[in-house]
Formats: sequence, structure tokens, C-alpha cells
Amino acid sequence: MTVIQRVSLSLLVAVAIPAVTFYGFFALFGVWTAIIAAMVWTYGAIAWRALTRRRTSGLLILTAILMTGRTALALVADSAWLYFLQPIISDGIVATAFLLSLASARPMVARLAGDFYPMDHELAMRPRIRRLFRNLTVLWAVLGLLKATMMLWLLQSQSLETFVLVKSVSTLLINILAAFATVGLAALVARKEGLMGSTRLVPVPVRA
Repeated sequence: MTVIQRVSLSLLVAVAIPAVTFYGFFALFGVWTAIIAAMVWTYGAIAWRALTRRRTSGLLILTAILMTGRTALALVADSAWLYFLQPIISDGIVATAFLLSLASARPMVARLAGDFYPMDHELAMRPRIRRLFRNLTVLWAVLGLLKATMMLWLLQSQSLETFVLVKSVSTLLINILAAFATVGLAALVARKEGLMGSTRLVPVPVRA
């Protein structure tokens, strides 16, 4: 239950709320106001967690870094189109980094797992846990590449209004489904490892 709450909160703060904020401001005030509003929310969330001495998730920090870079380039070039192209490129780069990390001792998911569950070296080195990290790294890499491909096609073939609407909805749905798949696979492995209770049936003596 704790893992589910942490994953849900991380996705809500780093993905869902910025996406909803962006689309709301985009529909009401235009693209540049929406860009600034999403930035304000992201850095506001980081500042609030720092002031309340709460740990900031790696996902939120990564979101802030990527958003800062794409906003700066878009403002310098005065191009909203470039703002939307950059996350497509970054999705492809991040997905590629996930795939390349499979060649190392610690796949990318293993490096982020501590944000969601207390993870010591002994636990992280268990065979089932290591397989889980590799499988989840592959899952997120494939989803990232598929999302980047789909978004690039939409950006080139649709109007900006249609692109923003479809992107906001589809990206949120993809991330939610991927998160549920991640939690489900993690919970299955956790039960097998005895971290969430045993899956074995315990015989109960019955009096004659």
C-alpha cells in the first residue's frame, strides 16, 4: 500500500498536475502562459517539499530539469513548436538511456527504486528483484520510444490545439497504465520474496 501511495503521489505531482495545469492555461490564455504556469507549479512543488523537509522524488527533479531546458530554448527561439518538439526528443533520449542502462550492473529502474521503496544492497541484489528491475527498465524504454514516435507524428500532422489535447490525455493515460503495470509486477515479486506476506497456503488443523 505504501508503494502504491508513493508511486501515485509522484505521478500526480510530477506528471498529472503539470499536464492539467498546462492544458487549462493553454485553453484560457494561450501557449506561453501555459508554459510558465507549468514551470511555476513544478518549481513550487520542489520548494514546498524542501521547506517542509520532505524528500523530493527523482521523477519531479527530472521533470523540472527537462522543463527548464525546453522552456529556455523555446523562449530564445520564440517558437512554441520547438517547445513541443523537445519533449519528444527527450523521451527518445531517456528511453534510449533506459535501454543502454541494461548493459550496466544497475538498470535505470534500479537507480530510481529508492524513491518508492526502502532499498538496501542485499535486497536489490536478490535474483527476482534484479530481474524485476531489468523487465521494468525494458517496459519503460519501449513505452518511451512508442510515445515519442506517436507524438512526433501528431506534431507534424495535426494542429497545435489538437496536438496539445491529444498529448495531454494520451501521455497521462500511458503513464498511469505504465505505473499500474509497474506496481502490479513489483507487488507480485514482493509477495514471492516475502516482502508483502506469503503467497503460500498455510494448512489449518481441523478438529474431528
